[in-house]
Amino acid sequence: MATRNYLRPPWAARVIGGRMARLVKPKVVSLLSVPGRTTGAWHSTPVAVLDHEGAEYLLAAYGDTEWSRNLRASKTGRLTRRGHVEHFTAVEVEPAERPALMEAYLSQFGKLPNVSKTFASLPDPDDHPAFRITVTDRT
Repeated sequence: MATRNYLRPPWAARVIGGRMARLVKPKVVSLLSVPGRTTGAWHSTPVAVLDHEGAEYLLAAYGDTEWSRNLRASKTGRLTRRGHVEHFTAVEVEPAERPALMEAYLSQFGKLPNVSKTFASLPDPDDHPAFRITVTDRT
């Protein structure tokens, strides 16, 4: 497996940004929960779900994050969005498909803080794990 890069988000983005984004942009930012690779304990982080060509995707803008590693291992998770919890299955997208997803992500979310800057710092599609998600249950 190729070495994947990770760009640690700035302090404000890690500590304040995710919490504020869910309040300010609740239609854009969802809460992703994924079971851990080792313990199985659920870990949560705010994400933007990309809607592209009739499918939904999770794209790791900061590179090979813990949530992307956990999702790669478990292939399942849940999203809390718009007041509902959605359980889903995930399939990792091949690197050849990622440039189009990155372009769509930047088009939809590029104005959010740090998004454009992050992709400029990590321009290689191999550095951005992406997952096609399929909702299996909604409560």
